Amino acid sequence: MASTTSLAMSGRMFAQDTGLRPAAAADLPQSPAVPAEAIGSKSSAGPAQSMFWPIAKFATDQASFGLRAGTQQPAAQRDQRDQVEQQAAAPEPHTFSISGTATDVNGDIVPGATIVLDSSISADHRTTTANDNGFLEFRDLKPGIAYRVTIRANGLADWISPAIILKPEEYVFFLTGIRLEVAEAVTSVTVYASSDAIAVEQVKMEEKQRVLGFIPNFYVVYDQNPAPLTAKLKFKLAFRADTDPITFIGAAFLAGINQAADTPDYVQGAKGYGQRIGAVYTDGFVDIMFGGAILPSLLHQDPRYYYQGTGTIRSRIYHAISYPFWCKGDNGRWQPNYSTIGGDLISASVSNAYYPVTNRGAGLVFENTAINTAQRMAASLAQEFILSRFTSKARKQN
Repeated sequence: MASTTSLAMSGRMFAQDTGLRPAAAADLPQSPAVPAEAIGSKSSAGPAQSMFWPIAKFATDQASFGLRAGTQQPAAQRDQRDQVEQQAAAPEPHTFSISGTATDVNGDIVPGATIVLDSSISADHRTTTANDNGFLEFRDLKPGIAYRVTIRANGLADWISPAIILKPEEYVFFLTGIRLEVAEAVTSVTVYASSDAIAVEQVKMEEKQRVLGFIPNFYVVYDQNPAPLTAKLKFKLAFRADTDPITFIGAAFLAGINQAADTPDYVQGAKGYGQRIGAVYTDGFVDIMFGGAILPSLLHQDPRYYYQGTGTIRSRIYHAISYPFWCKGDNGRWQPNYSTIGGDLISASVSNAYYPVTNRGAGLVFENTAINTAQRMAASLAQEFILSRFTSKARKQN
């Protein structure tokens, strides 16, 4: 019994040294039953081994159970460990960016270029500078928003990107095709020309004005603010009109009409037809020289008709029929048309020198003056509403 008690105490001390608590009866492992006769009998293993085997087995099982219990961690530690593992496994939030390299048309980098980022959100406006390698970048952008990048550099034209909309799966957008071109040099040249030089060019254009491409239409101004004519240009324009081949053809045509009407009182036949051609041409020549050159030069008036072209029909009609009585002066102001009226009177007076005796006198002067005035009014109406459409240079000027 003493040896049995000592062995039990040794087992208890072993359990305390290993940090094990005494096990309850229910916790003990169930060992196979040993027959009573086997306890008292002798065996090859010896009496002590046979008697104390259950006690040793109990101590060994308790030690193994205590080691297994010591490896388990508290619940709080397990929760903390699971939370760390979940954070490590969760995807990190991504940032979106736009980057690129500023280069010119030759492919050379443009360091120091100013980069401006604008978006569809007015508050998102950023500015940065390209580094020494021309690299540019904007970070912390948002997908689904339209961005636009503008690149500026000295001496180069601005480069503006098309609208850039970042996709949710597109974290970095690299700008391509950045080519800053050389800025166009804008040169402003102001040409100052004298009024006389401008008038010369205007007369050259007017001398090319022809109705239907062949009938002279030199005395019409389609420019609302032409330069005033010098005396030299007034004579040049008058001489050009008097010597134009169509002027001779026109005189021959009117002479044929007068021949048929037997007026003036020249004889019939070739002689009378020739006299009528001479009378018609001389009337026109004297009228143009005095009414279009001599008197306008002396009175500083413009002998040309100023095409209105705009406004109401009534105002245009009034403008046209008033031309024989109202003209512009060289100073640009409207004034009585003494030149045209005087030219008609002088031409009608000179015709007394070559018209038949039966047609001479004061009646001839006033009759021809009235005819010329009526013809001018009709011609002005035609200029205002009809002839401008068929005058070659008028279409280009208007």
